[in-house]
Amino acid sequence: MPKLIRITTIPLSLEKLLEGQLSFMNAHYEVIAIAAEKDRLEKYGRDNNVKTYWVNMTRKITPVEDLKAVFKLYKYFKKENPLIVHTHTPKAGIVGMFAAKLAGVPIRLHTVAGLPLLETTGAKRGILDFVEKLTYSLATRIYPNSFELKKIILDQKYTEAKKLKILGNGSSNGIDTNYFDPTLYSEKDNEILRKKLNINKNELVFIFIGRIVSEKGINELITAFIKLYERNPKVKLLLVGPFESDLDPIDDSNLKIINSHKAIVSVGYQVDVRPYLAISDVLTFPSYREGFPNVVMQAGAMNLPSIVTNINGCNEIIKHNENGIIIPVKDSDGLYNAMSHLNNDRSFLEGLRKNARNHITANYERGQFWNFLLNEYKELEMLYKLRKKK
Repeated sequence: MPKLIRITTIPLSLEKLLEGQLSFMNAHYEVIAIAAEKDRLEKYGRDNNVKTYWVNMTRKITPVEDLKAVFKLYKYFKKENPLIVHTHTPKAGIVGMFAAKLAGVPIRLHTVAGLPLLETTGAKRGILDFVEKLTYSLATRIYPNSFELKKIILDQKYTEAKKLKILGNGSSNGIDTNYFDPTLYSEKDNEILRKKLNINKNELVFIFIGRIVSEKGINELITAFIKLYERNPKVKLLLVGPFESDLDPIDDSNLKIINSHKAIVSVGYQVDVRPYLAISDVLTFPSYREGFPNVVMQAGAMNLPSIVTNINGCNEIIKHNENGIIIPVKDSDGLYNAMSHLNNDRSFLEGLRKNARNHITANYERGQFWNFLLNEYKELEMLYKLRKKK
């Protein structure tokens, strides 16, 4: 059976962004997952019945460590002789594509699920632009996971259009709507969790899921929520996700508010976010940049409308005033107005809610996406075999 190697910088991406996908591919290829964080990677392998190989990588700019990773991967690829190497995330992309090219791997694929460099300026931006172009030049095909992201890549002249392809309607993994299903949670289940978190049933709950960092719009979210709470205290903000203080911390003043405000509930990273979506009313996701955000699809599948910023991915999943509201980026006033509108006009909120799940099931079902990707692999495999015969 041909070997398929999938690489992400950290195992969290395998667990969340590609959940279930590698196990599905195991029926068609000998799949090997590569990432940093050895213990967590090995646990992922055991839980998903996938082979693993550890390589040290970080999301920071670390040229010496990155070259070590390239050399380690090169030796591993020469030994394993994979047919396909498929990378995700910027660091895994450059390291994995570089090593795969050196090792002569015939099918080299890279998925782009967002461009962190868009929020960077100066000399660092120049370096990141160069790395992005180099990654794309080393790959045989690039998969932006949204139509808007494809436009950005072309506008930035990172590669030519013929190398780019979007699978299905976008996304990197689709959404399992049988798993993200609000009917799995009874009112009794929801009441138990509300009581634990000190949330009353008559309070409107806005939820955020993701890393608690500046580029996710947390500073704007806290500003907007506090303004809303001062005018109507029957609201709660539920934050689900880890704080990251090393790369992109939020303002200290907002960190203090999160830790002290009685209407803000922070539960940290959660393996299963569904119970928290089940007790919430609206997803607030004011991110500065995304690829194709899973959390917006997850919320929709759980019957939640979303308030999102007008960025790629978000503005494809959300149709303004149909299954959510689209606001400008970095606009706390726009966010406040949207939150206030939904809080004050419950019939409008209910109309958005009715459309939320149907839109996701019709366009982003996970099994459908997996088959799109499998067909892509098989097509590329067939083309490679035809070229070899010639």
